[in-house]
Amino acid sequence: MATPRMEFDHLGMITTEKKADEIYVEATKVWVTDFRNHPYHIEWLRFEPDSPVTGPVRHMPHVAFRVDSIAECSKGLKVLLEPFDAGMAVVGFYQTPDGAVVEFMEYPRE
Repeated sequence: MATPRMEFDHLGMITTEKKADEIYVEATKVWVTDFRNHPYHIEWLRFEPDSPVTGPVRHMPHVAFRVDSIAECSKGLKVLLEPFDAGMAVVGFYQTPDGAVVEFMEYPRE
């Protein structure tokens, strides 16, 4: 069986400071910066007080991977946020057995 493709996409960092050019993600009530415009692929996340996001996703940094199948790549991992449409891609957040937070992103096929 082939190993699912996981390609580094970005690093997500939590902040309480407003950043330039933030984009609002309605589904999670979080402001994010566009990691595609950051020289080191950093995404800053600033959560609204009433964001439904709780736990590790809200308090820990995450590493994001571009994948062909979230379902395949997330097998055996703890679900933190079920996959949802974040606009540019469908994304889901998971926790590895050693506690790291990972985001898997399925971009639309080109």
